[in-house]
Amino acid sequence: MPVADRVNPPPEIDTTMPGLDGPPPEIDVLIGRLTAADAATRADAAERLCRAGREAVAAAVPLVKACGDADEQVREWTVAALEDLGAPPPNTVADLVPLVSSDHALVAYWATTLLGRSGRDAAAATAALAGCLDAAPDRAVAERAAWALGRIGPAAGSARAALERAAAASDPRLARLAQEALTAIGG
Repeated sequence: MPVADRVNPPPEIDTTMPGLDGPPPEIDVLIGRLTAADAATRADAAERLCRAGREAVAAAVPLVKACGDADEQVREWTVAALEDLGAPPPNTVADLVPLVSSDHALVAYWATTLLGRSGRDAAAATAALAGCLDAAPDRAVAERAAWALGRIGPAAGSARAALERAAAASDPRLARLAQEALTAIGG
């Protein structure tokens, strides 16, 4: 693919269509391509979603799932897309919750991150995030879960006991994030 095509999306990826209630149709096409059999097609879709910026917000859950792709280039583009995506739509919280316990650390990390970005809208994820504090096999996921619970705020009050255990942890970063979350929750 010529470099110019990577910098300037082709016309069929025009994401500036006013008046649409959902994602532009092009975003839906790219979401479908994230699960193509061919790794080059998946990587191209992830790159184009990355270049779409916040217009690709409807792809939040498929991008998180693509973080578990076997192809390194696909993973790199999905992470790049997620870094600048912002908060996901509130209706995606239920789809993100089961991903916080994924066996793939990158999937769990990004699901947790997007739930944290959702703030109070992710209150339904409190139990899953609290479970990550005690059981996440990856330290970065546990740290991100503490951060996310703090972003949820008082609505995450049921995670208080798990956060108190994490605040007493020997890992200083996790302990600090858990303490900050307890403060945000109000305790």
